[in-house]
Amino acid sequence: MNSILLTIILVPIIEIYLFIKIGSQIGALITILLIFLTAIIGVYYAKYEGLNTLKSAFFQLSKNEAPAYEMISGAAIALGALMLIVPGFATDFLGFFIIFPITRKIIFNKFSKKFDKKINKKNNFIEGEFEDIDERDGK
Repeated sequence: MNSILLTIILVPIIEIYLFIKIGSQIGALITILLIFLTAIIGVYYAKYEGLNTLKSAFFQLSKNEAPAYEMISGAAIALGALMLIVPGFATDFLGFFIIFPITRKIIFNKFSKKFDKKINKKNNFIEGEFEDIDERDGK
């Protein structure tokens, strides 16, 4: 089964299960307030981290370096903020996990090592020279 389709099906099931379990323990009203509170705090923290990432990107650009980490980090922060806006405890947990800089670096290091191995295997380059031939030259 397609992983995206599986995610679309499983995430709401997990969230509903957590709503029922947590709501039965702490009450429905507190559960709803907790959902709104995590969304508000998460979005403001995502804004703060996004601005820090933007400052870091401008600093990298001023040193004539490509802000690759900052670009990926900005996309991850946007994904984390989206997860925090979606009501639910599991998505809030994942959203906060992505937004925090320490955990974000750990995730990026894991993925970068994985992709570095794949890239190193595919470095079969053929070097050569070329020459543009103009049709008017008759060559």
